[in-house]
Amino acid sequence: SQSKLTIASQPPTVIMMVGLQGAGKTTHAGKLAGLYKKQGKNPLLVACDVYRPAAIKQLEIVGEKLGIPVFTLGDKVSPVKIAKEGLKFAKQKGYDMVFIDTAGRLQIDEELMDELKNIKKKIEPTEILLTIDAMIGQESVNVAETFNNLLDITGVILTKLDGDTRGGAALSIRYVTGKPIKFIGTGEKLDTIEPFHPDRMASRILGMGDVLTLIDKAQAAFDEKPAAELEQKMRQQTFTLDDYLEQLGQIKSMGSLEQLMGMIPGMKPGALKDAKIDEKAMAHTEAIIQAMTMAEREHPEIINASRKRRIAIGSGTSVEEVNKLLKQFEQMKKMMKQFSGMGGKRSPFGKMKIPF
Repeated sequence: SQSKLTIASQPPTVIMMVGLQGAGKTTHAGKLAGLYKKQGKNPLLVACDVYRPAAIKQLEIVGEKLGIPVFTLGDKVSPVKIAKEGLKFAKQKGYDMVFIDTAGRLQIDEELMDELKNIKKKIEPTEILLTIDAMIGQESVNVAETFNNLLDITGVILTKLDGDTRGGAALSIRYVTGKPIKFIGTGEKLDTIEPFHPDRMASRILGMGDVLTLIDKAQAAFDEKPAAELEQKMRQQTFTLDDYLEQLGQIKSMGSLEQLMGMIPGMKPGALKDAKIDEKAMAHTEAIIQAMTMAEREHPEIINASRKRRIAIGSGTSVEEVNKLLKQFEQMKKMMKQFSGMGGKRSPFGKMKIPF
């Protein structure tokens, strides 16, 4: 199950952000504050990094973009004092979430670690979140272990986790620290943060794709009415090649095809990094389905060898391509069957819009 942030029973909830320099801590302090602002919270960002040139300015720029105020006493005051004063200010002004952006480390340095321990002691944070760059691989596990031993962190934000990263680091960090990965940063923009779903990551690592995330992405791209009809068809196993064609037409509105393909079962994330998605192949699929009769589209099982030859000629493709499409369609129907036969659980297609 995925972990959310613990919200303090007595506001404000105090989130202390820690991590190495360059892991994206300042940006992710903003991303998280933005995420909770959307959920109706009233967050305050506190600038406690007095060492890195322009760190305070960076936090102010992030805050400005998100419409979230930043508390700062400049870079001549001790970070412990800034954290204490920031918290006092939040209580006076009624901010119910405080994100403390601490100084990053180039490497683990005892003096700076003592400073973090001091901040922790003075503000008693609800959560201590360690931001880690997924790109540093095995090293990320050592970083997590060290920070956890010194500060007893409550969770991790894993950044720069794109389709190429197999997520092994995520599982190792969880194993070594015993602390949950709570969020993942998946891009540069300030809304590219999502709750971490261990089951999705595990399935992605096992090559099962990331169908649930794909469904979430699809939520925004489809209309309610066709979605309801589609859900009905899935439940009743009456999804046809015509429906498939319609879905294909809508996929393009969901962002980069490369990204989407990385989430589809059987596709290795990153396998398409240098390959452009073959728009031509999509056009072929459309042509093949359009060359079929209504009966064939509704009951592909009637398509025998001579029908396949006729469809291939009619669509300007080959029998091999026709076979491939039919096989893909079969696999998809199997997958849908698994989804819609999930026992008493509420179908994951509650309000869903399927991208296929």
